[in-house]
Amino acid sequence: MELLKRLSETPGIPGREEAMRVIVREALSSHVDEINVDRLGNVIAHKKGTGPKVAVAAHMDEIGFLVSHLDEETGFLRIDPVGGFDPRTLIAQRVAVHSRGGATYGLIGTKPVHILTDEERKKAPEMKDLFVDIGLSGKEAKEQVRVGDPVTLVQTFADAGNLVTGKALDDRLGVYVGIEAVRRLGKHKADVYFIATVQEEVGLRGARTSAFAVAPDIGVALDATIACDIPGVPAHEHITRLGKGVAVKVKDALSISHPGLVQFLVNLAEERKLPYQLEILPRGGTDAGAIQPAREGVAVVTISIPTRYVHTVVEAAHKEDIEAAINLLVAFLETCHNADLRL
Repeated sequence: MELLKRLSETPGIPGREEAMRVIVREALSSHVDEINVDRLGNVIAHKKGTGPKVAVAAHMDEIGFLVSHLDEETGFLRIDPVGGFDPRTLIAQRVAVHSRGGATYGLIGTKPVHILTDEERKKAPEMKDLFVDIGLSGKEAKEQVRVGDPVTLVQTFADAGNLVTGKALDDRLGVYVGIEAVRRLGKHKADVYFIATVQEEVGLRGARTSAFAVAPDIGVALDATIACDIPGVPAHEHITRLGKGVAVKVKDALSISHPGLVQFLVNLAEERKLPYQLEILPRGGTDAGAIQPAREGVAVVTISIPTRYVHTVVEAAHKEDIEAAINLLVAFLETCHNADLRL
């Protein structure tokens, strides 16, 4: 999974996905008929066919920050989030500030527990209280960093038993699954567009514009989804479970999957003996939510990769679930011309 490792470790917050675009284009250029970048930054790869037009979308962006203030006296930085964070997960993390001269590494610091008051110990951290220490004086910091520079969390990609773990698996997993499926795609009638979208974490923006341009008949979002199968969480709140297969989304907060596509994927999974689970996500959404209302409307579904600890630097997914997602998507693209889209 060297490609997934590279995708996970590469920085790319919403609006600054340029390094990710390079990887996607390199990975797909020899496997598609044409590949382009649109005005917003989406990478659109086209594998021609004579059947229904299918847009497969996975977002390239990861949650991160922008430098919002530089203290010229101390050199400490303040940061503004781009995407949704739980501040509890940010204390004592390493970050990279991506400035004009390259990456400057820093630390999200906090007062040591030894000197916290009783009241401070009870209080959950808030974003406004966080700062970044880049180890430079105010003058030195000003020479390297400016307001608006992207900031990403730093983490290496690694194996953990049957799992892989790292940062930005939401949604570099989806990008990986999409790339691998296009590479493995055999005989197909569908007119396939794989779109590595931008700015999903701040409002599904890339999916919205690219879906309007492509005007697909069928939309398939690829994304990580919550697997809360951990101690202390009752079974009815797990959403999905690791190692139990790829998830076929029935509903989330932004889209209701086309019932015909859900059943088509379920039938395929059972025919190919691929492990799968059905998913309902009460909060959050995927690029399907922006593709669905494009132009006259699109039949959509999401293929999800169950992931623990979403929106942290230790996101984790099961290797067999990832492989099942790739195989299900390949099977779908090779046969979706037979799907019944009637309601």
